[in-house]
This record gives sequence, structure tokens and C-alpha cells, in this order.
Amino acid sequence: MAEVLILEFPGVTQDQYMAVNKALGIDVTTGAGVWPGPLQSHLAAQGDAGLVVVEVWDSQAAQGEFMQRLGPALAEVGLPEPSRMEWLSLNGHYTG
Repeated sequence: MAEVLILEFPGVTQDQYMAVNKALGIDVTTGAGVWPGPLQSHLAAQGDAGLVVVEVWDSQAAQGEFMQRLGPALAEVGLPEPSRMEWLSLNGHYTG
């Protein structure tokens, strides 16, 4: 069963989010780029408190492997550690 990851980054801006994706070679507006195969979906939303990311992964281990790419990109842009990192078991999933 797939796993859901919720990340919250207080104070992180849309520009910083876009810079991380640029460093990864991913264009979130078009879907172009080298997305990790085990990633089933990626959502990012901006709120008053900062950035919230919700992802569906094949497994926690697959996301852990992706961290080898993501970690350096986060550091390059200067993002803080997330204030929340929570894994949930996926019960249902729909994309229309």
C-alpha cells in the first residue's frame, strides 16, 4: 500500500519552492523534468504560515532514496527543516 507524506515548512515562500524544483530539474507548472518514478502524486500549497507539501509514494524507502537528490536542493536554496513530517497509510486515492 502506498504511503502519504505531509511536510510543513514555516516561512517558506513560493519563490523558494520554485527554486528547489529548478535545482531538481522539475517544472511543477508543466510537469516536465525528472520526477522520481515511485512518486505517485505531489501537491504543494502556500498558506499564511508557509508551505505545505503532500505526496503519495510507493513506500517510505522510495522517498528516502529521493532524499539523496532533494536534500542538496533544499540546502542549496537554504530551506529550513520542516516543522512537521508525518507519514500516513493511504486508504484511497483519486486523481481526476
